[in-house]
Amino acid sequence: MESFVHLLSGFSTALTLENLVYCLLGVTAGMLVGILPGLGPTSGTAILLPITFGMDPISAIIMLSGIYYGAMYGGTITSVLINTPGEAASVITCLDGHPLAKQGRAGTALGVAGIGSFIGGTVSIIGLAFLGPVIARMALKFGPPEFFALMVLGLTLVIGLIGKSLLTGMMAAVLGLTLSMIGMDTMSGVVRFSFGEPQLMNGFDFVTVAMGLFGLSEILTNAEIHTKAQKAPKVQGLLPRREEWRPTLMSIGRGTGLGFLVGLLPGSNSVIPAIMSYSLEKKLAKDPARFGKGAIEGVAGPETANNSYCGGALIPLFTLGIPSSPTIAVILGAFIMHGLTPGPTLFQNNPDFVWAVIASMFIGNFILLIMNVPMAGLWAKVATVPFKLLFPIILMISILGAYSVNNSLWDVGVMLAFGIIGYFMKKVDIPMAPLVLTFVLGKLMEDALMQSLIIFNGNFFSFFQRPISGTILAISILILMISFIAGLKKKKEFLANDVEM
Repeated sequence: MESFVHLLSGFSTALTLENLVYCLLGVTAGMLVGILPGLGPTSGTAILLPITFGMDPISAIIMLSGIYYGAMYGGTITSVLINTPGEAASVITCLDGHPLAKQGRAGTALGVAGIGSFIGGTVSIIGLAFLGPVIARMALKFGPPEFFALMVLGLTLVIGLIGKSLLTGMMAAVLGLTLSMIGMDTMSGVVRFSFGEPQLMNGFDFVTVAMGLFGLSEILTNAEIHTKAQKAPKVQGLLPRREEWRPTLMSIGRGTGLGFLVGLLPGSNSVIPAIMSYSLEKKLAKDPARFGKGAIEGVAGPETANNSYCGGALIPLFTLGIPSSPTIAVILGAFIMHGLTPGPTLFQNNPDFVWAVIASMFIGNFILLIMNVPMAGLWAKVATVPFKLLFPIILMISILGAYSVNNSLWDVGVMLAFGIIGYFMKKVDIPMAPLVLTFVLGKLMEDALMQSLIIFNGNFFSFFQRPISGTILAISILILMISFIAGLKKKKEFLANDVEM
């Protein structure tokens, strides 16, 4: 009941003209980011992050959150109409969405995706509204040792689950951790790894690093791909047939629960629930052979799951201050940039901010439902803009955004350098998620570790003597061991196959 009262208060703030405009701008930008191939929510949020400088924190996070969940909607349109996924999770939608469009049922596919996305997104936000305060109250009992252990677990999951090998994941994590240590140590005041460069006294700015790693690297990578513009089919008949309603609603229900639960796990991303949902629907179907040929459940389940994931992924951020994915890490950077500290005290110290943002997500989902289906044909035309015109515009916005951080060409140079680093990391298949997460969490982890060691008089093994921190660290070690063993098995299988050939 208390959450409901707070939520009503949040709506009173979110429904002001200023915040409604920023919500509309955010979801519209998110739709564009989702539609344009190669961008995606992470790079789109990173590129547009500098725009929020000087804005009220509530309006800024409302807009950035709108970009995040709006991108999930946008990727669906081009996946169905022209078989071009705008972001990674929409690849799964191509499997059955585009075959439905070929059958003249593009409107049905988009209608089902829109309804599923709205239901999944709304239910997950309800989960955030009612579970968030409960988890935050529990987390208030955590001390520095528990927070350190929790951050170690999150990074362990990222390293173990995202990279194709444990080694590349560890390399990226160590690089990010090293970068986070550049600048003045908050505990001792000693300047580290600055090499006498005054610009590095405070370390690298997260905004410019994120813009380079995600925004510029995407531009460089996609500039290599030359795709021809495709003509989008007409959109008509937005609702499924009478006999399709029951399996569609069942798929939406399963996708909602699955996406929300996966969103709670650090190291996950929206692709995982989409794949899991598609596999589940195929296994439960009476005729699995329909999948890949235009099965309505193959669109409803994954689309619902990846939008439900968004609300679930925000719970660890709001309640524990831990980002569960690269996009959430960018939003965490925005929190810090605006003087907010996500974590257990956020609900207590900044209730107006928290509930206004949550309320804005309900409004944003409703706006997206209206924008997503009736205007689908118009949005699809955006994807046919030639890349030779599109990428210079995005590059110009990125350079201006980097410069606006501190009105310094140094930040532009940092962005360009990290863009090249990100490009080569993609080329050699080194995951960027561990790097950006360790970069964001590095300072927080170091502070929690140093505070814990002061409490323990320098005895590191005391972490294992506390029930919560000891259990979490033990789970982290177990995950690393399992990942290492799995990596060795894959290597042996690869070598065995190579010998046979």
